[in-house]
Amino acid sequence: MNTDVLHSAINYLSRREHSADELTDKLRAKEFSLTDITPVIEHLQQKNYQSDQRYAECIIRNRVIKGYGWQYIKQALKQKGVCENIINQEHKKQQIDWYLQAELAYNKRFGETKIIDKKDKAKRLRFMQSRGFSFDEIFALLK
Repeated sequence: MNTDVLHSAINYLSRREHSADELTDKLRAKEFSLTDITPVIEHLQQKNYQSDQRYAECIIRNRVIKGYGWQYIKQALKQKGVCENIINQEHKKQQIDWYLQAELAYNKRFGETKIIDKKDKAKRLRFMQSRGFSFDEIFALLK
């Protein structure tokens, strides 16, 4: 096992959680070979220093605090290489009221202002979509 790769990987993980794919990409950017990276990642997973499940929990928690919906969070996890099984597991495990999250994000952005016209309503709908909320959650708010 290449100790330079191991030290770099531990250095990244000491700052924050990383998915296995994200950690691999960062190590590849430092011009380490994939044959050196793979055993290090496996070693870190065996020692529980790197965990995609812990990474998913962290991302979900942070994105919910920032006011994002499930669709946005799910897409962010997929882009970072977290497998679909872990994403679905974490979604079921979370006890989040997405309608309440949508309402909080909406009120933070628009406050108590009334919808003026169709153009304003479309603007609000696009904002909520960009935040990753479903149409059900958005239309429940806009009624």
